[in-house]
Amino acid sequence: MQKNLVIVESPAKAKTIEKFLGKDYKVLSSYGHIRDLKKKAFSIDIAHDFAPEYEIPADKRALVSQLKDEAAKADTVWLASDEDREGEAIAWHLYEVLGLNPEHTKRIVFHEITKNAILRAIEHPRDIDLNLVDAQQARRVLDRIVGFELSPVLWRKVKPALSAGRVQSVAVRLIVEREREINAFKTEAAYRVTAVFLVPDADGKTVELKAELARRFKTKAEAGKFLELCKSATFTISDITTKPLRKSPSAPFTTSTLQQEAARKLGFTVAQTMMVAQHLYEAGMITYMRTDSVNLSDFALQSSREAIGAMMGERYVCTRHFATRTKGAQEAHEAIRPTNMQASKIDGTHQEKRLYELIWKRTIASQMADAELEKTTVTIALGNSTETFAATGEVVKFDGFLRVYRDSQDEETEAGEGEAGLLPPLKKGQQLAYSDVTATERFSQHPPRYTEASLVRKLEELGIGRPSTYAPTISTIQQREYVVKGDKPGEERDCNVLTLKDGQIADETHTEITGVEKSKLLPTDTGLVVNDFLTEYFPDILDYNFTATVEKQFDEIAEGEKQWTGVLKKFYSQFHPSVESTLAARASTRQANASWAPTPRAVGRSASRLAASAPWRR
Repeated sequence: MQKNLVIVESPAKAKTIEKFLGKDYKVLSSYGHIRDLKKKAFSIDIAHDFAPEYEIPADKRALVSQLKDEAAKADTVWLASDEDREGEAIAWHLYEVLGLNPEHTKRIVFHEITKNAILRAIEHPRDIDLNLVDAQQARRVLDRIVGFELSPVLWRKVKPALSAGRVQSVAVRLIVEREREINAFKTEAAYRVTAVFLVPDADGKTVELKAELARRFKTKAEAGKFLELCKSATFTISDITTKPLRKSPSAPFTTSTLQQEAARKLGFTVAQTMMVAQHLYEAGMITYMRTDSVNLSDFALQSSREAIGAMMGERYVCTRHFATRTKGAQEAHEAIRPTNMQASKIDGTHQEKRLYELIWKRTIASQMADAELEKTTVTIALGNSTETFAATGEVVKFDGFLRVYRDSQDEETEAGEGEAGLLPPLKKGQQLAYSDVTATERFSQHPPRYTEASLVRKLEELGIGRPSTYAPTISTIQQREYVVKGDKPGEERDCNVLTLKDGQIADETHTEITGVEKSKLLPTDTGLVVNDFLTEYFPDILDYNFTATVEKQFDEIAEGEKQWTGVLKKFYSQFHPSVESTLAARASTRQANASWAPTPRAVGRSASRLAASAPWRR
């Protein structure tokens, strides 16, 4: 009779853990959930406190039988699923389905798959946290209610085979509203004036000093008038200010910041990032990848100090404690970091190596000294005008964390001007000769469309969804063809350029390509129609504050502050009547296709498709 049976979710995780435990332990995988809400039925007993009706899927029955047999042979069963709500629910389902004896069952959690972490977890087992189970159950039941009650409304009022979801519909709304904002945007033109001055460098050679006028002109006439002034103007350095700057590193990665940075630096999709991170976690390379915490353990801080000191010297070491700002942070209690801070590289696939290196650099940088810079601003006055030019230069005095890692700027917000470089030696009162002064017509830019990364950031800002939901939400809205990821080719546009050189002003028209966008999320016609319908008839479901409030209530359930059935009763008492009234609305008030009613066969197909792709399925 074996002494110990350890049950985890994935075979890869089981394989890694098995290496750390002796012959008295057998490690098996549950392959995720072993039971779920019924696929083709509503599966929720509204009248009896929203009791969920679970079933063991056909493809899991043989596995459940095997686990029951192995559990019966073991002295102790260790439930070692992930430490978030979903993992807690998996442990609870295993306990219930396998009929485990509470005296011989222990729940263990760990946020990294290393020998020390596993042995420490076994030394400190706990009970299944039913508050976390209730929070997960509340999310799944509420999402099932929304999906199964809203979707038939869409079938009857819009067209068959559509579906709706609490978080996915809000994500589509964000993308639709941004598209309409772009379509309504009115471009405004203005003239940006830059000048190139010729000055001697430290070796006496003539170099260029580039400067920009402090304001922009609205019309060609104003820009032309200013260039006429420049013909006879004397240019004098009226002020030079130099001030020190310090740049501090960003916090270690959370789920959302890793998804955003991997998208920008590595070109990964959100789903791809999570898949590769899952592999790294299960192989024992990184800590748990679903977290909204930026905290690092004392062990991680100490090993980071040692790694930085050994590689770069003590001057680069600066231990920092980052505070998690997300209220109700409920996933793992540590940021995403390497399990071995001494290992800057790993063996693995090309994608695994790249993502690991990104995580290692960000973690190490977070514990490094500030970068010290010196910024110089030179003000250039015109003798015959109150306008001034400004030139800036930036010098890195001590690179600090920049030696390892630089934060990327999201393409939507990146200025694209480049970093300021070193200025030649200059002094106040020095007169300058211009090489040329150019006034270029520039156009205001419409708001950027969302990328996967920027949509994750927006959802997080609004408090919608949690680390485990970002990737499936973005995948779902694309699979259901409410949103597509695509490129915008851009359009040709004429822009006017006035150039003062050698006392003459040239007036030219240049052609440029504007509005090129790559890998942006664009609403489909179906997405537009569904969004408009849901916004009109179910404004609460698509309300950002409402959706964020529901997330907070899930957090309160997880913390034991609220009963999950009470939260669902309040929600359902408002939601269900609005569904019934919308279904009862006279078809004649809608467009011709709104009166369409699906056949029972079509409904069955759609219900099956909806259930199979539901976001609560792992």
